[in-house]
Amino acid sequence: MNRKHLFLATVLSVGMASAGISFAQSAKPIINPPPTAKDWANLAKLPDWSGVWNPKITDQDMQAKTNMPPWIPAANELIQFQLAEEKAGRPPPLFVNCLPEAMPSWMLITHNAMEVLFTPGRVTMLGESDGNRLRRIYTDGRPHPEDPDPTFHGHSIGKWEGDTLVIDTVGILPQSLIAISEAAGVPNNGDMRVIERIRLVGKDELHDEIEVIAPKVLTKSWKTTRIFFRQRARKFDIVEGVCLEGYFAPGKDKRGNDIFVPIQHDVGGNRIPPQ
Repeated sequence: MNRKHLFLATVLSVGMASAGISFAQSAKPIINPPPTAKDWANLAKLPDWSGVWNPKITDQDMQAKTNMPPWIPAANELIQFQLAEEKAGRPPPLFVNCLPEAMPSWMLITHNAMEVLFTPGRVTMLGESDGNRLRRIYTDGRPHPEDPDPTFHGHSIGKWEGDTLVIDTVGILPQSLIAISEAAGVPNNGDMRVIERIRLVGKDELHDEIEVIAPKVLTKSWKTTRIFFRQRARKFDIVEGVCLEGYFAPGKDKRGNDIFVPIQHDVGGNRIPPQ
């Protein structure tokens, strides 16, 4: 090796070593470390949220009349129009194209069942119906990302205060609605934060105390409570629900293969009768 090549090899070697030291110094802790036996044992100390939970729809309907969010004037104008259209039998199509109800509307106005799973460092909520109802609530002590990528359900971190799960959710898409019914809701327009306190009230009743902070559509934070009741019978298991399945019908292609054939729908999601 001549002197020039030796010099380049030395520089490369030193550079790689320096990079290795740099990587080691900037290494971050593992985000999802493998759970230990103690982690699993600690789950037994948490309250029993097993089973299938259904929303108390009569309470949802009542709160839509008795606990209206403090809308800014423009948002209130839209809500009043939507409520009038609903009363006239023309409910506005808020949840169409199989997009998720998202946060906080999922917890506010869903009519479908959900179940809650406890695993080390995480609480997972699974919802029935549209196949997109999934919330991951991290309880391992991590903070929110400094600049979270907005999603329908946002980024949620939680902590246990006794038997109450306190959840802080940010990074929700600005298009996600704050809905008071399936026909009345306003996009949050960004900068929304949702704080929840979920706890058992009695043996088979779960209360979700919700605070919505949405400065672009609310004059102040809005607090409300949603009630879920437990179904223990096995017939109430969560079943698969695929929203787009209703947009197709079973059929055959020219080779005899089983396929899905599109069904025409209008903008509100209603099937268009065959001509």
